[in-house]
Amino acid sequence: MKIEVNAMGDACPIPVVKTKNAIRELNGPGVVRTAVDNEIAVQNLTKMANQKGYGVKSEKEAGGRFYVTMTIGEGAPEPPEAETCLVAPQDGAKQRKVVVAVSSAQMGSGSEELGRTLLKGFIYALGQQDQLPETILFYNGGASITCEDSPALEDLRSLEAQGVEILTCGTCLNFYGLTDKLQVGGVTNMYTIVEKMTGAGLLVKP
Repeated sequence: MKIEVNAMGDACPIPVVKTKNAIRELNGPGVVRTAVDNEIAVQNLTKMANQKGYGVKSEKEAGGRFYVTMTIGEGAPEPPEAETCLVAPQDGAKQRKVVVAVSSAQMGSGSEELGRTLLKGFIYALGQQDQLPETILFYNGGASITCEDSPALEDLRSLEAQGVEILTCGTCLNFYGLTDKLQVGGVTNMYTIVEKMTGAGLLVKP
């Protein structure tokens, strides 16, 4: 069986997630060929294949199109989840309570445009984990992520529908004039933010 995956124009980690889902759809041996438009995606897909012992080759065509072909054999393990800083529990231990704290509208320092793209990819990747966070907190500049015109609203609504608690600082919404623009989750205060952070088994800050 062969599955073709179109990840042209998709930002990290979507090509990996699409390919991972296609491999699961195979449910056994077969071939998955993914089309992407940048070398970083090729490297990420190749890394995933090498980690899991899949056969992999890549080719470049005119027009900036790349193909990464993975061959999955009998008894091949399922691919890993999209990479983030979340970790799975070990030796059957009880899963730790994961809380994500988002304090900015972008991820990392440097280019603001890139930072916004990275944060959107991070929130998307959260929804692809086996263990979802219990709570996602948004405060200061991060408050805008839960409001009108945020590119992450669809992903946040999906997380909320899966039981993830999404809370935005009310003081921050008021400061930025966003009180009436909240689109997902609820409003919280600093006491609850501190309570959630100090009670977390794992606190993730992108």
